[in-house]
Amino acid sequence: MELAQVRLLVSDFAACYHFYADVLGLKPQSGAVEGPYEKFSPAVGAAGIALQDRAMMAEVLGELADAANGHRSLVVLRVDDLDDHCRRIVERGATLLHGPARMTDRMRAAHLKDPEGNLVELQEWLLLSG
Repeated sequence: MELAQVRLLVSDFAACYHFYADVLGLKPQSGAVEGPYEKFSPAVGAAGIALQDRAMMAEVLGELADAANGHRSLVVLRVDDLDDHCRRIVERGATLLHGPARMTDRMRAAHLKDPEGNLVELQEWLLLSG
């Protein structure tokens, strides 16, 4: 089994597209700003994040609500320099909810939300000195 992607079901596709492409700086696969689907890739790594129009999936399954309730996802992105990355995304319109701060002896993190309220964690892995 291979993980193909993490897909977020969103109601405001264009706002989420802008957030992942222009604020976080992920590369869109096709440029489908209005949806109903787009995959984003980081500069490094094979895994990606995809957006799917919530109404389209509700039609397919006939069971999803129009809007998510509560935190139903957490997208985690690894960066090399958390402080610099946070500074750059704040300049592009992001609002940090937490951090940058140390989470464990091996990791620092910062948290923010996309326009749909999905949590995004930016993490920097720390080298342990011996």
